[in-house]
Amino acid sequence: MAGRLIGGWNMKAVSTLQPRWVQICSTSSRLTSTAASASFKASDVQIKRAEKSKPKPKVEDLVFGANFSDHMLEIEHTSDKGWGKPVISPFHNLSIHPGAKALHYAVELFEGMKAYHCVDNKIRLFRPMENMKRLLSTAERLCLPTFDGRELLKCIKKLISIDSEWVPRSLESSLYIRPTFIGTEPTLGVSKSNSSLLYVIIGPVGPYFKTGFKPVSLLADPQFTRAWPGGVGGYKAASNYGPTVYVSNYAIQKGCQQVLWLFGNDHQLTEVGTMNLFTFWVNELGGKF
Repeated sequence: MAGRLIGGWNMKAVSTLQPRWVQICSTSSRLTSTAASASFKASDVQIKRAEKSKPKPKVEDLVFGANFSDHMLEIEHTSDKGWGKPVISPFHNLSIHPGAKALHYAVELFEGMKAYHCVDNKIRLFRPMENMKRLLSTAERLCLPTFDGRELLKCIKKLISIDSEWVPRSLESSLYIRPTFIGTEPTLGVSKSNSSLLYVIIGPVGPYFKTGFKPVSLLADPQFTRAWPGGVGGYKAASNYGPTVYVSNYAIQKGCQQVLWLFGNDHQLTEVGTMNLFTFWVNELGGKF
């Protein structure tokens, strides 16, 4: 990898935003997009600022996913007009037709990213272009329009810059970034959505689990399978998550925080619901793997 888009915490990739003390460092690898030429542009972003800021929660009271910043990003797309201009506006509810494809056929996806307020007074995103690449691959899988992920990342940086005061200054907390892409065409029938909405909401979060950063217990039950060859387990499609709620609730009833998903007759270890899985194994002969 070469140039300014390289892996690691590369200080050369830091870009200065407004206000001046806010800087975001992107760690990334090369991004490819099938429709970069038809993409929206961050330079076209329209900004409508909130008249006043909402009260911010205390860092020690933060939980996951319950608090949101003052602004959000929205970008609309239609098959006949293409991408509209990005708009950053005060946080608000969405108005969506009851027949929208996202509501009936799960033509929707999301990503999960984080930004951190570091000790050098800079705000850094962790590997955001990896999220952009997965977002684009999932969009293709759901027949949603693609775009230049670098342009979306620029828009996200602008949103964070505007709401920089919402980034917690704490080692135990972070700013959660939720890009979401939904099919909004108001017609019934399983088919490609001819209209869609890409939007991003952000907010301060604490630990994902109620146990904080302590080790978690996992439920491994071979009767449940999350992903399989030929499926969409490798994509960030919203349809992957609804069916796991029952199993997650079952795990909680058994005193576990998460599910260790198994696959096949040999019970292969595949993943944990919200994290990667690594094993350190010592066999009966003392061998370490």
